[in-house]
Amino acid sequence: MKPIVAGVAGTVLLVGTIFVATIISDKITVDSIVEENDTTVQAQLPTTAAAQSVVYAPPSIDEVPEGPMKEAILNGYELVNNTHVAADEYVGNQLSCTSCHAGAGYDEQASSLVGVMANYPQYIGRSGGVVTIEERINGCMVRSMNGKKFEMNSDELEAMVAYFAYISEGIPIGAKREWAGTSDMKNVPIPNVDNGEELYGQSCIACHAADGSGTGANTGPALWGDNSFNDGAGMARMSKMAGYIQNNMPVGAAGTLTDQEAADLAAFILSQDRPEWPNHDKDWPKGGKPNDIMSKEKREQVKNGTIDWEKVLSTN
Repeated sequence: MKPIVAGVAGTVLLVGTIFVATIISDKITVDSIVEENDTTVQAQLPTTAAAQSVVYAPPSIDEVPEGPMKEAILNGYELVNNTHVAADEYVGNQLSCTSCHAGAGYDEQASSLVGVMANYPQYIGRSGGVVTIEERINGCMVRSMNGKKFEMNSDELEAMVAYFAYISEGIPIGAKREWAGTSDMKNVPIPNVDNGEELYGQSCIACHAADGSGTGANTGPALWGDNSFNDGAGMARMSKMAGYIQNNMPVGAAGTLTDQEAADLAAFILSQDRPEWPNHDKDWPKGGKPNDIMSKEKREQVKNGTIDWEKVLSTN
């Protein structure tokens, strides 16, 4: 399947679009494909490219041109939109990329992935090195999807890259993408977990269920438990979860929660049990590991009332 990736590059070059590194927001993130406020290093960019902004006008998925790339692009869309079904052997929970990146990354207001190819390769502090778009996708697979990596030459991975290239068409290096803000609360207030539980019962149960198990990957994803993201995902950080909640929730009323309410909800959600990431000790190998990762140890501290929230939030 290598010709597919070559086809992407060739198509992009023909239309005058260059996809190389800058810096991505971890609103992806996730993980998503959030994203995670890792330390990043932005490439040196031409002044004209860095200064310009672009209009949000991605090509329609319903109008993919005929040709050898069409099948790969459409397969990539399906893999992003219904990851837990289309790539079930690789996904360890009941989430899809759309769980965080609404509309398979097309939604301008919810962690849009349009233009994402213009950000890779990039340096990510959590990995301690330069990461390609393929490696970033696989990072989400093992963290946000609590699953396993695609093989580097697999049809699935190449299809996702083809799809991301398609929805990034026309986005130059360093362009200011107004829609690609970050889900990151810079100064998270000391949370009240009990208040977060009350808010959850008032506003979140209808979509995410009382036990956090969710009602569907793309309608109300699991927020904790076996079918949610593991605690190595970017969303397992207080600053990321609080920022995402405030920017995107509740559906239809995004931006209405105060910093305190978003922090309270984040603390309640992240204090619940979830899959554990086995490689915490390998993250941030060059230092700078944030304190606000809600690991099993911190979840236990919340439950027994010994957590020091000021210390947890000290790096945000």
